[in-house]
Amino acid sequence: MTHRKPTRRDFLSTTAAAAGLVGLAGTAKSTVLQGAKRPVAKGKSFTQVPQDQPIRMAVIGTGGMGGAHLDAFLGFRERGEELVDIVALADVCKPRLDGAHAKCSSRQEGVEVTAHRDYREIIGRDDIHAVLIASPEHWHAQHAVDCVMAGKDVYVEKPMCLRLDDALWLDRVVQANDQVVQVGTQYMMDPKYVEARKLIKEGAIGKPTLSQTSYCRNTPSGEWNYYGIDPQVQPGEMLDWKAWCGPLGEHEFDTKIYHRWRRYRDFSTGILGDLLVHQMTPLIYSLDLGFPIRVTGSGGHYIDKDMENHDQVFLTVEFEGDHTMVVAGSTINDRGLEVMIRGHRGDLLLGGRNVELVPQAPYVDDVDPRTIATEGGNTHDALRRDWLGSVRSREENRSTTAFALKHMVVVELGTRSLWERKAFAYDPAEAVVTAI
Repeated sequence: MTHRKPTRRDFLSTTAAAAGLVGLAGTAKSTVLQGAKRPVAKGKSFTQVPQDQPIRMAVIGTGGMGGAHLDAFLGFRERGEELVDIVALADVCKPRLDGAHAKCSSRQEGVEVTAHRDYREIIGRDDIHAVLIASPEHWHAQHAVDCVMAGKDVYVEKPMCLRLDDALWLDRVVQANDQVVQVGTQYMMDPKYVEARKLIKEGAIGKPTLSQTSYCRNTPSGEWNYYGIDPQVQPGEMLDWKAWCGPLGEHEFDTKIYHRWRRYRDFSTGILGDLLVHQMTPLIYSLDLGFPIRVTGSGGHYIDKDMENHDQVFLTVEFEGDHTMVVAGSTINDRGLEVMIRGHRGDLLLGGRNVELVPQAPYVDDVDPRTIATEGGNTHDALRRDWLGSVRSREENRSTTAFALKHMVVVELGTRSLWERKAFAYDPAEAVVTAI
């Protein structure tokens, strides 16, 4: 199934085409990610927000996730929990933009909210401190880079970018500037992963050698088909389709692609980028072992034959520091793997609310079993507040771009492995991807 005019981005039909898609240079076997070497510059300086003044923020992308963020930040404001005003919105879709504008205007008395079809009109404004990016993932890198260079702090939705090459570029820009940039992987705020990290550093389970996690659900109608199709949204007055395609170049309009883009491989990595990053990222944080260096993936289209992206995936991820992570994802069966980290002396069970330390049989006399209770709560709101706090304090947030590069390596190598039926290795020092 194809929905676009043939271009250099004919994704992964061959190894060479794959290399072209992600902006690589080199042979078909080993390729250098150019995002790690792109020249970057110092942009405009950030504007310090006075403690007694609201953070004036804008939102790019007012669809499902963008709308949820709007409700959350408006709720903070209405309950007096955060000093924040939403003052500008941008979206290429007029009905979505109009709806978001009406919502923000009605719920913020005395605050002027402007609506824009071109996001560049927002980032040029000196009265905006921070921008939340909830556009489709193929736009994340460009939107975030432009915001940073314009002196804005950024919250960018997950996955960090569509491709690792773009993520490397974005991180280089972030490191060259002073802006606060946070990636929207909210389970990083779950306290059980913080406790697991502490236990591992204490040596409670010995050397962590194997971990496992998953994101599995069952959607009989087809994953992401629950996003409704608005028939009035057609190229022209209602939708700037060329701008929506943006960095991916010209594509023939398809209303299913616009409304359900996660189903299509040119626009999304599907289960890996949308679902599994939630589960992998906090586990990677707990382990603190460095970068993934080899990924092998398998999967297929077992039930949802109409979806271009896979409906079931299985990854084996090897890390620096001698550790393997097993990751399963499914949209056709909801029974997942038990979340755990296995060490040679004991195991950490993380599937419930608490952290359970269970000794391995040979070490029952040396390792005391214990349960560490952790509080639940809204991790998404916690991540939003973490970002707002960083905007004010200028301190590093929990979910940085430098850290998010690790999940992007898994997404990139896993995606290529699924489509090309090969294992892929990554050299983090040289940003080289090699088909094995």
